[in-house]
Amino acid sequence: MSNFQLALVITFGVILVLYIAYNTWSARRNEPKKPRPEEPGQSGDSELRYEPGFDGRAASAATGDPVLDAQLGGQGPRLSGHSADAFGAGAVARSGNPGTFLGDRQQILDPLTDAIATIHTDGIVSGNAAIAAMPSSFRAGNKAFNIEGLNETNQTWELPRAGARYTGFQAGVQLANRHGPMNEIEFSEFVVKVQAFADAVGASPDFPEMRTEVSRARELDAFASGHDAQLGFTIRARRTAWSPGYVSQHAAKLGFVAGALPGRMVLSGSQSGQAPILSLLFDPQAAMAEDPEQSALREVALSLEVTHVPRSEQPFLRLRQAAEALAEAMEGVVTDDGGQPLSTETMDRIGADLESLYDALDSRDLSAGSPQARRLFS
Repeated sequence: MSNFQLALVITFGVILVLYIAYNTWSARRNEPKKPRPEEPGQSGDSELRYEPGFDGRAASAATGDPVLDAQLGGQGPRLSGHSADAFGAGAVARSGNPGTFLGDRQQILDPLTDAIATIHTDGIVSGNAAIAAMPSSFRAGNKAFNIEGLNETNQTWELPRAGARYTGFQAGVQLANRHGPMNEIEFSEFVVKVQAFADAVGASPDFPEMRTEVSRARELDAFASGHDAQLGFTIRARRTAWSPGYVSQHAAKLGFVAGALPGRMVLSGSQSGQAPILSLLFDPQAAMAEDPEQSALREVALSLEVTHVPRSEQPFLRLRQAAEALAEAMEGVVTDDGGQPLSTETMDRIGADLESLYDALDSRDLSAGSPQARRLFS
């Protein structure tokens, strides 16, 4: 082999090595960022903690209150422009599932948010008899329906429970939710269910006037439609994409834990039973992939259900801080749904608007995060 041929072979070999090295570097550069091995806890399914859910539903529909969740499960949002002997002691029957124990909860019904019928009894009615007389469904149309008893011992309203004794009952149907106001058909279904319960326990119901309640429902719905709000920020990758484990690792540092469904994490409230303060969402298909760490995410979403979280939790400040912290740590940018970066001035303006919204809700005794607000905005 001549010197010229040897030089060609050597040159070709160098070029081949450089080509392979470049492709290897390029592939590594473009693959999604992965969690650091010295900080485990986010990439393996066996290490994730899951937020409690009901009947396998997404935890995004949950309020944190088991009775309210039983009422509200499966409803989708309608957003405004704001952007008996079988029961154990203490058990209550909810949502047509008498085998589910949902705890002992005090009064739910509120004249502000419910049309209420008084049910007069001639004597004492046992909790077992009341539970046996409950309807198979605790809905009238798409509105939550409840029956409460006046406990003979402590004189408080509560969901009927085995072993207790009641001197009277009241039933209520929710005036409005995100499906809209209660209508005449739903009120009529409410009347039929209450009458059947009253007949079963030997009682006599006293119903409110239908047209008055339907009118109240429309007025409440008009207020709710103008004061409903869900906020969402999107964090988009500037350059390199992220793996689900990488996102989860950084979110966990801010206090987020895995939700009930793949691709969802939540930041819990300070009080037991409270709705999550924030939700972090990313592509569930990526989270469920055979090898999630090979899945590439270029954006994640942070959301705040404003009316479900008390103002005292400073939810917007937490949303803003979480978005900025994740964007800095993961080399991303905070944008709106349309992909436009959010400036400091824009975020300040959103915060001021939210304070006005909180004030308006407070003025109607529907403070954000209250049981009444969570039922109305559901």
